[in-house]
Amino acid sequence: MIAFAKAHAYGNDFLYLRASSSAGVRLDELAREMCDRHTGIGADGLIAYDTTADGARMQLFNADGGRAEVSGNGVRGLAALLGRFDDSDRFSLTIQTDGGAKSLRRTSRQGTKQVFRASMGLPEQIRQETLDVGGQQVPLVVLNIGNPQAILLGPLPDDETFTRLGSALAVHQFFSEGTNVEFVHVETPTRLRIRIWERGVGPSMSSGTGSCGSLVAAASFGGASRDAEVIAPGGAQRVEWLRDSVYLTGWAEVLCEGEWLRPLPRDPQA
Repeated sequence: MIAFAKAHAYGNDFLYLRASSSAGVRLDELAREMCDRHTGIGADGLIAYDTTADGARMQLFNADGGRAEVSGNGVRGLAALLGRFDDSDRFSLTIQTDGGAKSLRRTSRQGTKQVFRASMGLPEQIRQETLDVGGQQVPLVVLNIGNPQAILLGPLPDDETFTRLGSALAVHQFFSEGTNVEFVHVETPTRLRIRIWERGVGPSMSSGTGSCGSLVAAASFGGASRDAEVIAPGGAQRVEWLRDSVYLTGWAEVLCEGEWLRPLPRDPQA
């Protein structure tokens, strides 16, 4: 038995548990069990965390059990979890992730939702590539914003194209650790509309790092502003690409707490 909480940001949902309570547990296997939409609780990922002097340290496992460096929405959900009983006007914290330290400041509350502005770091390795996907030459923008992103600029695809290209690119041999995939339509310089195929998850309602990567790619090669509204199926977030960092602003909501009753998968070597 292990205690957990669930939170989401724009439909991108995560389960949270204390890392200190999961010593000797196969977290990759536990993620697959808990994140299953039918036989588990259901989520896009599992985050194991412990608090620190200035915030928390976290590890992220995708729904398929694979490790991921960071999630912008997952980080914000953890901030909402840690800040839900803090009534101060300027609650802030730093969360250490495998994709670097992310600093967040709460800007407002809206009922059960908490709005945060998060410093997500600067993008790296921004470039254009053309990859062969099943015999089709696909132009895209690749970059890293704490985790790998592949962005296709242009009109949003139909469902068949989205599934075919998204699933193939996420595991394409070009990306040694896999990649998140975004399809990005620049509606106006300050408004982007995106669809997301998340590594280890599949179609996703939203992605914080995906929204950041989409803005960076669109500003670099698609005529977008460096400050824009990025609209995913789950809703709109604001992304600002400034000189010191990419900033992501949006809400997260803690949904529930509970106990996972199924026997925990143990690491025999622990």
